[in-house]
Amino acid sequence: MAPEIDLPGPMSLIDNTKGQLVVNPEALKILSAITQPVVVVAIVGLYRTGKSYLMNKLAGKKNGFSLGSTVKSHTKGIWMWCVPHPKKPEHTLVLLDTEGLGDIEKGDNENDSWIFALAILLSSTFVYNSMGTINQQAMDQLHYVTELTDRIKANSSPGNNSVDDSADFVSFFPAFVWTLRDFTLELEVDGEPITADDYLELSLKLRKGTDKKSKSFNDPRLCIRKFFPKRKCFVFDWPAPRKYLAHLEQLKEEELNPDFIEQVAEFCSYILSHSNVKTLSGGIPVNGPRLESLVLTYVNTISSGDLPCMENAVLALAQIENSAAVEKAIAHYEQQMGQKVQLPTETLQELLDLHRDSEREAIEVFMKNSFKDVDQMFQRKLGAQLEARRDDFCKQNSKASSDRCMALLQDIFGPLEEDVKQGTFSKPGGYRLFTQKLQELKNKYYQVPRKGIQAKEVLKKYLESKEDVADALLQTDQSLSEKEKAIEVERVKAESAEAAKKMLEEIQKKNEEMMEQKEKSYQEHVKQLTEKMERDRAQLMAEQEKTLALKLREQERLLKEGFENESKRLQKEIRDIQMRSKSLHPICNIL
Repeated sequence: MAPEIDLPGPMSLIDNTKGQLVVNPEALKILSAITQPVVVVAIVGLYRTGKSYLMNKLAGKKNGFSLGSTVKSHTKGIWMWCVPHPKKPEHTLVLLDTEGLGDIEKGDNENDSWIFALAILLSSTFVYNSMGTINQQAMDQLHYVTELTDRIKANSSPGNNSVDDSADFVSFFPAFVWTLRDFTLELEVDGEPITADDYLELSLKLRKGTDKKSKSFNDPRLCIRKFFPKRKCFVFDWPAPRKYLAHLEQLKEEELNPDFIEQVAEFCSYILSHSNVKTLSGGIPVNGPRLESLVLTYVNTISSGDLPCMENAVLALAQIENSAAVEKAIAHYEQQMGQKVQLPTETLQELLDLHRDSEREAIEVFMKNSFKDVDQMFQRKLGAQLEARRDDFCKQNSKASSDRCMALLQDIFGPLEEDVKQGTFSKPGGYRLFTQKLQELKNKYYQVPRKGIQAKEVLKKYLESKEDVADALLQTDQSLSEKEKAIEVERVKAESAEAAKKMLEEIQKKNEEMMEQKEKSYQEHVKQLTEKMERDRAQLMAEQEKTLALKLREQERLLKEGFENESKRLQKEIRDIQMRSKSLHPICNIL
């Protein structure tokens, strides 16, 4: 399938105008057209640290996101670039390049904190880009991560979010990647080589102590460890001599540092291979319209002075999508019924069978397009609308049958009525001739196919309307005795009673069929709801197991570090004892 969206270049997603965040409606139109799952990679960092260069490389382009060449932050707000995912067919890669943090012209970091929080909330992979090494200065610059509990709520229930209670955050936070630009250190510890990931983990070790200085040291490290169990680190050499860095995008590849080229390629390969589809709580994949809804919900919440809440955002999205799912299901039902049903149907059961098949497909459409239908509110709404559509089809079917039968009666019995008017039967033996002709026409009427469910009732009413004519002919027929006339009257009464009895039985049968259909509809809703709940339960369990595995790995790492620290402490004590033993040995000899 051809890619749905392939923007020639980035466009503003969230504008930052005088400290106010405003969503760009044109960008929302782009997102609304992407029905594929989206992999969202956001990059954040201090201004003039080369964020845009990496994002252009991820897009497979040399130019795109503005690199800038001054000490001012060049990107304002959050810019978006949607391209076909190069390694995941039927997926769209959404790249988010953010406004540089710490711009001296802004004066305060309130806006920076919101940009940082939005990048976290919208992405499936979050890249933090910085210069040099991971030292305390770098950690101090990453103070935004310690403010996340003051910027984001996991759920709408009252209570304070905290670093210690981070399970809800972990469930929807992105993977964390730290990129270090212009890195000049050797990756080794005690003379042994280490990986960039090892370097990151060593840099995140906590300091013992509860004093203010230790707390300041530990807070950003603790937040990263708690919020981002899945972490990765990349280091990059200088890309080129300093005098060429202002025009990095114009340099040819052979003019760049070969090590830098290799490191960028490794970074891009990892991001494109390991970045997952953006998901919501419960493992629900995000597509363009869902991302559009999240952007609107979060920015509107921030603009209103409230904190973005993941639970509320998902519920708002569920309201939109579940309403749309009901409309899609009803549209599918009406399309199927329009194609399958030819009114009038011969029997009510024929119509109900067609309804049940279309209803089952409609419920499947709803289940496929809905999520988090709390208390099955929208499914019940769908059920009520499907029931109303069914009743409407029954009314249409009844009317179509009545109209056809009335037209048929006029066509078949019209000549008989004309003969009555002309006096054809006003003679001795005329009554018998009339009833004989009437029976022939009734048989002719019965033989016509697809009259529908009103065939007998319409005929009954028609014949009842002609009883006066038959009675008049009976009374004026001089060839019949009074006794024969009385017998004929009783016969007609008996036929009428029998017809009424059959009509009542048919009405009861129709009611039973309708009740049976209601029960089948209910069972179909329950069946598909149960299947969906089982699927959702399996997804939730898988997500919980994944989160638990991440936490267990983090605990193992902490335990390992604790054992290593204890081992080092014991080894030190042993060395101290050995040293004291050596120093005491000569004294013992003297004694």
